[in-house]
Amino acid sequence: MVKRFISSNASEILSMTAPELKQSIKASEGRVILSENVAFKESYIGDVTNAEIARSFGADLILLNGIDIFQPFVAGLDAKEDFVKELHRLVGRPIGINLEPVDSQAQMAGERLIIDEGRQASLATVQRAEELGVDFICLTGNPGTGVTNQAIIDTIRVVKENFSGLLIAGKMHASGVDEPVADLEAIAQFIEAGVDIVLAPAVGSVPGFDEQDLKQIVRLAHQKGALVMSAIGTSQESADEDIVKQMAIRNKICGVDIQHIGDSGYGCLAPVENIFAMSKALRGQRHTISMISRSINR
Repeated sequence: MVKRFISSNASEILSMTAPELKQSIKASEGRVILSENVAFKESYIGDVTNAEIARSFGADLILLNGIDIFQPFVAGLDAKEDFVKELHRLVGRPIGINLEPVDSQAQMAGERLIIDEGRQASLATVQRAEELGVDFICLTGNPGTGVTNQAIIDTIRVVKENFSGLLIAGKMHASGVDEPVADLEAIAQFIEAGVDIVLAPAVGSVPGFDEQDLKQIVRLAHQKGALVMSAIGTSQESADEDIVKQMAIRNKICGVDIQHIGDSGYGCLAPVENIFAMSKALRGQRHTISMISRSINR
């Protein structure tokens, strides 16, 4: 059996296949944290990547937002084309990217934001992610980009046919589209299409989405063999520590496998004290110290 993520060394984590990584996360029983940061923005500490900072305060998985996969740039990193390999060397953690399944026909609730082709989910971007050795892809939408649930469903099939890493999919917020953020029927179709990890809003992040809603998603996903990641994508990641700790415990009670903390903070990274607070809330001091002090050379 695979070793649980929160007890694994960097060499063990980076050698896992996608199914092994999924099982390792599942075996950690809701104590895995994903930190998202904006790749192209100047990092919090200019000559240090946000990935390194997040990892040192308790992040287990690193998700790069806003990266153009055709012209990749990660602030604080000299390597461009080999950014995944270099981040593996620096942080010893799985590295993922956001790709956005933009729906040009979406009924928008506000002004549409146009993004580069290298940030959009397509056969070409998925294949390029595979070539670069990306560990996981997250299909979701930034504010105003026009990502719909149907576009996510259609893209899941493309990713599963052309990418060997883990696939996360869902919506943290409306992405500017006038449709439900967490639609149980759509999520059932995500799972049927082959998603590994369902993304859902964290309880307390979007209006009207409560514990019962999240529990329904968790129950459905787990019955079908998928995992669930709750996401704080509403800038509340930059609220005070008590808010982050409350949200973390509420979502753990609902049974999620991974907790995402977003990129709203100095240098487009969640405040480091909030990453640390989430880590201690979810797994206590012992496992937090193990995570932040365990050498990446092990």
